[in-house]
Amino acid sequence: MMPKRIADTDPAKQIDEFVGSGPFIFKKDEWKPGERTVYVRNPDYKPRPEPPSGLAGGKVAKVDRVEWLAIPDHQTAVNALLAGEIDYIEAPPHDLKSLLKADKNIRLEVYNTTGAQYVFRWKWTVVPPFNNEKVRRAAMYAFNQKAFLEGVIGDEAYYPTCDAMFVCGTPLENSAGMEGLLQSNFAHSKELLKEAGYDGTPIVMLHTTDIAVLTNAGPIAKSLLEQGGFKVEMVPLDFQAIVARRLRKTSPAEGGWNGFMTAWLSIDMMNPLTNSMLTASCDKANFGWPCDAEVERLRDAYGPRARSAEPAEDRGRAAGARRAVRHAHSFGPIYPADGDARRSPQRHGQEPDPGVLEHREESQLERDGFRLGVSCLSEVV
Repeated sequence: MMPKRIADTDPAKQIDEFVGSGPFIFKKDEWKPGERTVYVRNPDYKPRPEPPSGLAGGKVAKVDRVEWLAIPDHQTAVNALLAGEIDYIEAPPHDLKSLLKADKNIRLEVYNTTGAQYVFRWKWTVVPPFNNEKVRRAAMYAFNQKAFLEGVIGDEAYYPTCDAMFVCGTPLENSAGMEGLLQSNFAHSKELLKEAGYDGTPIVMLHTTDIAVLTNAGPIAKSLLEQGGFKVEMVPLDFQAIVARRLRKTSPAEGGWNGFMTAWLSIDMMNPLTNSMLTASCDKANFGWPCDAEVERLRDAYGPRARSAEPAEDRGRAAGARRAVRHAHSFGPIYPADGDARRSPQRHGQEPDPGVLEHREESQLERDGFRLGVSCLSEVV
């Protein structure tokens, strides 16, 4: 919630007053950009009475002051934690976790049990080469789920693999339509590029250099694409620079881009109705701007508004169709695979819902789903 006087700020001006209604207050006078951000307890905040539950419930401030320190080097941050100079690291790199596990004073805790999912986002606009469906399909055949997860995460305790777009171990996990993908079929990738008339112009791929779980993803994508017949030019940038550049629709020669690796929280990716990577509404879609009327028709047909208007007897049938939506494919999320709550019915040997199979047979996605997958959206990894 924002005070009206701040909300009425001229859109052309930078907001310089930060006022919220939460349990902490931002101390602007102690803020040192790129070095330290300070928050203090809000004495006027009254938490809700129920226990906290994710983004809901009571938010109880248990400390008087929080200082977030910017420590770009991960080894330095880990050393500071081991020395007691700091109290907490949000996301230590996986290759340094052995140092933390060896210290009895350090506790490692997974607070995001649904994890995250990697995405290779390509630009779907008129800028070549990913404006060509066969080129996008070639990239999909070149990529390899296991290669990404081994190279970026390494420790199998922190990732599962599955041929599912809507996140391993969640209610919508489904491998339908995934045959032949995720295993790096470089020969087929090269065939598709030849059919597409790809002329060898390098694709410009933005490479995040300052976030541990993204830094290795770029070089892996580059290697796989090159083995599949692409030429790739890597542009190393810090994440803030990528956030700015990814909004450009211009050609790479004019400061634009063709693709890049990123990651998205699985809590958003696990449902096709909330998965922003699936939005294919052209200029209204996320960076990359996929554009496909059929994808949007299906989202409208099975979205929340349509569901609320359905007769009760039809809702189960529609739910089956929603679960069957498959627009692209996944390289897998990141989380410890150690709880039944993160396993799908299929992993327990149960039969899949017959309504899902029935609706896939009847749906446009079943007849034309792979075309949608390669023609509209990003490669969900």
